[in-house]
Amino acid sequence: MIEYRVTGLSANSVPYLEALELQRETHAAVVRGAAPDTVLLLEHPSVFTAGKRTEASERPTDGTPVIDVDRGGKITWHGPGQLVGYPIMRLKEPVDVVAFVRRLEQLMIDVIAEFGVDGHRVEGRSGVWVSQTTDAGEQAPDAKIGAIGLRVAEGVTMHGFALNCSNSLDAYEQIVACGIRDAGVTTITRELARRGDATVVDPTAVVPVLTRVFDRVLGEQAVLA
Repeated sequence: MIEYRVTGLSANSVPYLEALELQRETHAAVVRGAAPDTVLLLEHPSVFTAGKRTEASERPTDGTPVIDVDRGGKITWHGPGQLVGYPIMRLKEPVDVVAFVRRLEQLMIDVIAEFGVDGHRVEGRSGVWVSQTTDAGEQAPDAKIGAIGLRVAEGVTMHGFALNCSNSLDAYEQIVACGIRDAGVTTITRELARRGDATVVDPTAVVPVLTRVFDRVLGEQAVLA
């Protein structure tokens, strides 16, 4: 049984370091068997975080603070309008982190599909992507809509995924997001607007869909290799 905890959305967004401490406390409880597999769902106030492989050239050049964290991946942004999920879950032995990442990708692909957005994987790159075209109808580089960065300690996951729902994309211009220089970023709301749909899909609207899909895609840890 997975416990879902919505710890702060919109005006109640959770500062990153506060959420990190909550992750650590929950992780310790899951490791010792005092808590079930838990998924924390929230928004953060605007913040840059950098994984262990982030290079200096990928960071902001204007002195904007960056929080260095012990997850995989590179630098990214979190902020209002983006739904962040921290699955703190025990993986079946032998631990297969790649299999878990693929399931998180499938989770986000299935979630955005319910809002009418087609997402896919890109070989050699983690996360979820959306095809793009120019105003002239020509193929353009894919844009990333969902990012993943994980850490596994004592067989239990930490950190997780970020799904762009209705957030501004301005902050991404200050960094090389996820270390990828030849692709952009997008949101569910932006993709709907591109085809003339003015619907704003914010994290509050996405949470009930995501929890339902999560149960289907990741609800049975026994199926993980």
